[in-house]
Amino acid sequence: MHKSLDKSLLLLSLFAVSMAGLAAPTVYIPLGSANGIAVIDAESGTATASIPDVINPHGLAITPDLKYLVAGAYTESKRGEAESPAKPPGVSETEHQQHHQATDAENRGSVGMSHVSLIDTATRAVIERIEVTGAVHHTAVTPGGHFAISTHPTTGVISVIDLQSRKVVNTIPTGPLPNYAVVTRDSKRIYVSNAGNNTVSEIDTERWIVIRNMQTGVAPEHLVISPDENTLYVNNIGDGTVSVIALDAEKTLKTYAVGNTPHGIDLSENGQTLFVSSKDDNQLLAIDLGSEEIRRLSLDPAPYHVTAVRGTGKLYVSSRSAAKLWVVDQETLELLDEITIDGIGHQMVVSAR
Repeated sequence: MHKSLDKSLLLLSLFAVSMAGLAAPTVYIPLGSANGIAVIDAESGTATASIPDVINPHGLAITPDLKYLVAGAYTESKRGEAESPAKPPGVSETEHQQHHQATDAENRGSVGMSHVSLIDTATRAVIERIEVTGAVHHTAVTPGGHFAISTHPTTGVISVIDLQSRKVVNTIPTGPLPNYAVVTRDSKRIYVSNAGNNTVSEIDTERWIVIRNMQTGVAPEHLVISPDENTLYVNNIGDGTVSVIALDAEKTLKTYAVGNTPHGIDLSENGQTLFVSSKDDNQLLAIDLGSEEIRRLSLDPAPYHVTAVRGTGKLYVSSRSAAKLWVVDQETLELLDEITIDGIGHQMVVSAR
């Protein structure tokens, strides 16, 4: 009897430990010109913290180990003008200055530079600012955690940052106005939308070259790739459509009309529903990819970025015109909550369970 009780208590203890390890997902939201990042507990829907002093962040990604955020500044400056973060403990002032100071003559006076901030999620401090060529619109991190990618619409390139050395190791021209980037799970392919010539570039990460360009609708921006990685969904702000591209066949399978100025796009947790914001129509669309039925939810004003919060059944939608988020049920499309933030929400990322 005592052995049975001891066993039951042990099982309860193990269950309690395992449940304690299931922390609620955290949603990080770059706030653009408000120069910070909001931190939201997805379970309670409350803002738990704010990460200050992140210059005009639009693009945001998170490393697979959830230790670092990668934030891109949508502000250009002269080379070497990005403010260095505080000196880390144990490093001399001389070493700190030598690490951050440009010594090459060509690194002084050039224009059109920006930076990517590396942020420690535990301390919520900027630990590194890495200079890149041109304003950063969006960022991505390869699933292996080795590289960060930033897109630069003003210079027509993407930057590849080695997260171990914290240096730019490649700059790849993709086309005019590169906007958004997604990476396959094996990190071998990156897809980049080029809003200026209506294409998506496919990049081979072993050689770091563009191996093909695929036609889309007019002015493609945000992208999402299907769970089986056979299909790419591309929103086209110029003609109010979403292109459904079969990657193997390099063929547009379907085109959905989604309204004026679509912006955010994401897939439901089960991969069966595509969510798209129609900014100028003040609507969120849910497209059933099996039946092709389209449901709509009115969100006013100007629904903007869209992110499915894995593990919760919730969808976060920011507004382009108001400092708030809508929380929507992925299955029913019911509006669950509104969360006030301190600026306009851009590329949201989730620290998953």
